[in-house]
Amino acid sequence: MTLPTASPRLVDPRDNRLGTASHEAADRVETALWRMMTFFDAPLADLEAAQSADPGWALPRVMQAGFLLSLTEPQHQAEAQRLLDTAEPLLQGAPARERAHFEAQCAVAEGRWQHACRVWDELLLEHPRDALALQWAQLWDFYRGDALSQRLRPARALPEWSEADPLFPCVLGLYAFGLEECNLYPQAEEAGRRAVAGDARVPWAVHAVAHVMEMQGRFEDGAAWLRQHQPGWAEGNGFAGHLWWHMGLFRLEALDVPGVQRLIDAHLSGPALQITLQRLDAAALLWRMHLLGIDVGARFVELLRDWTPRDEDAGHHAFNDLHVLIALIGADELLRAESWIARCAARAMTPEDARRSNHAVAREVGLPLMRGLLAFAHGDADTAVAALHTARGQAQRIGGSHAQRDLIDQTLLAASVRASHRHVGRALLNERRLAKPMTPLTRHWADQLGFPS
Repeated sequence: MTLPTASPRLVDPRDNRLGTASHEAADRVETALWRMMTFFDAPLADLEAAQSADPGWALPRVMQAGFLLSLTEPQHQAEAQRLLDTAEPLLQGAPARERAHFEAQCAVAEGRWQHACRVWDELLLEHPRDALALQWAQLWDFYRGDALSQRLRPARALPEWSEADPLFPCVLGLYAFGLEECNLYPQAEEAGRRAVAGDARVPWAVHAVAHVMEMQGRFEDGAAWLRQHQPGWAEGNGFAGHLWWHMGLFRLEALDVPGVQRLIDAHLSGPALQITLQRLDAAALLWRMHLLGIDVGARFVELLRDWTPRDEDAGHHAFNDLHVLIALIGADELLRAESWIARCAARAMTPEDARRSNHAVAREVGLPLMRGLLAFAHGDADTAVAALHTARGQAQRIGGSHAQRDLIDQTLLAASVRASHRHVGRALLNERRLAKPMTPLTRHWADQLGFPS
């Protein structure tokens, strides 16, 4: 793919009107959009260049704020809000589409993620080729665990797109992932392969097909798929860490523990971890190893050495909070783990937090899951099983993917091994047996639980 070139018209390549008269600013924003959808380098330099080319255009500031918010790191909130505040006076006379993006990002900054997605949905009815709306809405659907919208939104838009558009493979990749999260695996794999065939540098589509293979127990196919497309995602791509995490899942499914350890050393530890989203993946993979009885305590300690979640960040996002907790437990920091849960609970109980999308999710799902994990850490397997199994049915509300939330099921399996009865473990094994072929990992849990594999 070549980066977008200058257009003689003050519309983007999809005929969406722009709020600038500067071709340079428009081109820089289009490049930033391409970066956001492909994860090749951060878009910040291009957006700052767009602001320099046209200081009166609000959209580059809104996009910069949106990118910072999408990292789900509370320490970026103040800078994102500053950018939105400076963008607001520039919106007079701006296209309605750009004003809608501003409204949506203001909602994101306030924690009203559902409202933001509703704004983007309304925007896309009139502008189905607004790639920015498709990208952002899918991302916040992902953080909210709304699989149906991840499938239906790109489905509503795709027929309006030209396959010649350089961003078409990216949108097709969004659709492929939505199909996979709705358990439509053959359709998801077909769409993902088609997207990658159109442009090999579509990591989200590579990711969607990897998810299909994970859900179907095709761990060797999955590892081969990622290796085949590695030149299109492993270098200079912000999504590489997550795809290395998927490679780790495939190796773990095969019980190739040395292979997982090599991946962690090379791609999911130390300087390779730059942002919270990467650290969450590292914690999740280490936790799965911990459940298998592998001593990874020193690795958890190392992870927390460079990642010190601030007390004031507790309760921002239940998915992140859960992963902070497993890192603390894995490092045997049980007092800090209890303190972290208490801070998350305190925020979830404050009335002023009620308007945030995370509020009810934290109280009804996140906190019960965290208390179950803490019970497991304290050796109270029966309490852990009861708490985790009760919350499991609503776990999609904390966000993430089926593959990421499988951490809950694997913890339930490990707790069932230690519990006074193993009915829950047997039920989970039955689910897995019908969902995909018996893998070495599933056979391990069957053996641990004393059921025939």
